[in-house]
Amino acid sequence: MTGEELSQAIERALRQSPSVEVDGLGVFIRDGDGAISFRDAKRPRIFIAYAVEDAILADRLYAAFDARGFAPWLDRRKLLPGQNWPRRIEEAIANSDFFIACFSLNSVNKRGGFQAEVRYALDCARHVPLDDVFLIPARLDDCRVPARIQRETQYVDLFPCWDAGFARIVRIIECQMKLVGA
Repeated sequence: MTGEELSQAIERALRQSPSVEVDGLGVFIRDGDGAISFRDAKRPRIFIAYAVEDAILADRLYAAFDARGFAPWLDRRKLLPGQNWPRRIEEAIANSDFFIACFSLNSVNKRGGFQAEVRYALDCARHVPLDDVFLIPARLDDCRVPARIQRETQYVDLFPCWDAGFARIVRIIECQMKLVGA
């Protein structure tokens, strides 16, 4: 595809949607006046893992990260019809700068996608330098954090004060991004 063809494809897509995301590149946005702007993908990429019962809180986290200028990834917002979702989720985890595991009374004992995503993130974390932060466990309620994670990683509580917990997550992400020179 030539640059001109890509430009035309983005232009067509922006007629149907207010924004078009090109993974690894950034987001093209058309404002109310028809002007197109671009938001670079160098923003911290954050994968949000959650149990479906916690979807409202995961959406809240997604919106808060997006409002801070980060690039959150949430399956319900990013997966497209027809995509191979298990492969796409693994790609998104592997390409993320940070993985937020949302632990709750709903997720800790549930079998399925959340557990698979956490296990895959732990595998991906093995490839990250030991002093770098990748996995950030976040408790949504007064649940236990799995022993394997609690043994090696400090978690943050998003309850009883969401704002204080979220501020702690933002601080570690911003500090880590400065350390790696992003």
